[in-house]
Amino acid sequence: MKITLSSAEVRELLDAPPPKLPTYVSPILNLANRFASGTRPKVVGQMSELIKQFDGRTLDEWAEWYQRRHPDAIAHAVRLIRDKLTEFQQVIENITDEMIESWVKDLVIVKTFVGLKFQEAILKKVAESTGHDYSLASPEQEARGIDGLIGGREVSIKPASWKDQVIQRESLQGVLIYYRKTEDGLEIEFEPADF
Repeated sequence: MKITLSSAEVRELLDAPPPKLPTYVSPILNLANRFASGTRPKVVGQMSELIKQFDGRTLDEWAEWYQRRHPDAIAHAVRLIRDKLTEFQQVIENITDEMIESWVKDLVIVKTFVGLKFQEAILKKVAESTGHDYSLASPEQEARGIDGLIGGREVSIKPASWKDQVIQRESLQGVLIYYRKTEDGLEIEFEPADF
């Protein structure tokens, strides 16, 4: 028997509601924090180790325990993120229509071409190594997250880093092929028995 819990259910069960933030604030803060490294262990501590040391039970007890041991960590993280947001603001004010057009063309034209041909190269290589034919996905299959077919089996091609991520917005379908970029190409990972 398998039981699943959504992130929202976990928060509810632990009486830890998410902060109420206006639209777009959370993704903007996540992006700024990613660049600022405001919540890295060197700033806020190694959370996986700290939670093991905590012997309380409630969120309030955890907050008090953590803040006694790291009294300046939250403020330090806030400063780092605020500084990065200030940088973002300066950059945003200087974005021109020409920059936006260049970005859109790169995304729609260049990255689409490279991305589709890149996936086709992976499909072709895996098909050759397994002795099967391949084809690109139909628009209907693409809408379901399928990138192509090998030996008649639907295939999704994802970066190797996806193996370690919790995927919330998309459920992957078909046989999974993972790739990792190397200095001189790609490392492709799949189960030959799946074909």
